[in-house]
Amino acid sequence: MKANQDVKNFASTILVEMMPILDEKQQRHLSGIIASALGYGGVSFVNSITGQSRNTIVAGTDHDTHSDDIKDDESPIQSSVKTSTKQTGRIRRPGGGRKPIETKYPDLAEKIEEIISDDTYGNPEKPLRYTSKSLRKIAEALMEKGINVCHVIVAKTLEKLGYSRQQNQKMKQLGSQHPDRDAQFCFINDTAEEFLNNEEPVISVDTKKKENIGNFKNNGSEYRPQKDPRQVLDHDFPLPELGKVAPYGIYVVNNNTGFINLGISHDTPEFAGESVYQWWQCVGKNTFPNAKRLYITCDGGGSNGSRVWLWKYYLQELSNLTGLEIHVSHFPPGTSKWNKVEHRLFCYISKNWQGQPLIDIETTISLIGSTTTEKGLTVKCRLDENHYETGKKITEEQKDQLNIIFNGPNEKWNYIIIPN
Repeated sequence: MKANQDVKNFASTILVEMMPILDEKQQRHLSGIIASALGYGGVSFVNSITGQSRNTIVAGTDHDTHSDDIKDDESPIQSSVKTSTKQTGRIRRPGGGRKPIETKYPDLAEKIEEIISDDTYGNPEKPLRYTSKSLRKIAEALMEKGINVCHVIVAKTLEKLGYSRQQNQKMKQLGSQHPDRDAQFCFINDTAEEFLNNEEPVISVDTKKKENIGNFKNNGSEYRPQKDPRQVLDHDFPLPELGKVAPYGIYVVNNNTGFINLGISHDTPEFAGESVYQWWQCVGKNTFPNAKRLYITCDGGGSNGSRVWLWKYYLQELSNLTGLEIHVSHFPPGTSKWNKVEHRLFCYISKNWQGQPLIDIETTISLIGSTTTEKGLTVKCRLDENHYETGKKITEEQKDQLNIIFNGPNEKWNYIIIPN
């Protein structure tokens, strides 16, 4: 017999009100009783209200399974189990439910290790390792060994074994490590900490790679309507009428801010010195009005390299103009990845403009200036339209004008420029 709508409404109210306060066994029992009372279509109705599986509801209609009385043919052990279940508050008897996969395949972890052993990297003594094989390929290989598990089980087992997928990291230095490397890092850290404690500016500087201006492909992707990708040029040859830009970046460690001097000429020591000067004029002197010193950390090569005397000469001009005592430290060879401007400024700019062509200067400035992070990074960008000549050499007269003191564990990498 089919229940009428009033009966179904009443049954629905009971299920909605009672289900949240019942345990699993009681829910199954109540669902079965109501499904039986409703008659034809009762199981589907209860399923639509509670979301329980049809098998669970059907199991609940067997009222004999809900009796807690000890049957005549029940053994003392079975009786003891029921008593223990009531006392401990368990819903199911011990031993119920799906068995762990390790019970069925006790050698699962060992077989996975055998499969990925040829594709495993890293020191096995360390807790974290990684493999290059995909989860599904590992599952297929296990199938050939008689172990039928899905890729999800493979992933969970790999996690227990200490494996994870990781990208390559540029960590191995080409050639031998410089003997002063560790001492230089300690010197940089100690000097930066001193300046920060005194609320004096600490900046990290470098030139980002040059970018072509025009409707060129930019690595990454962006959200667009389906089947409507952005159309860009099919080649990456620079357009002479648009040229390239050289973003010189300055990251301020004190307050997590960035400054980009966007050059349209060559990346020269003069351009590097002008970029630091423009940062000071636009941002620095207002942020640090009481500063008497400035600490600059930079790479050992490029336009602001440790052996570039023109870089030192333009810093001397900056020192004379601002009255700042400028302390400079260069990172040892092969360690530029630790330069904070790289992983605290440049990487976020690249993420912000990924998939978007730098079609003109205005677009480039806008994309750089809109770069932010959850940790509060803000970036200011200005256009530098000056032309910087390449091939300039410092004269002996200019070198004699340097008021410079070399210091630190390696004097080629550390110096102080004092105003004349």
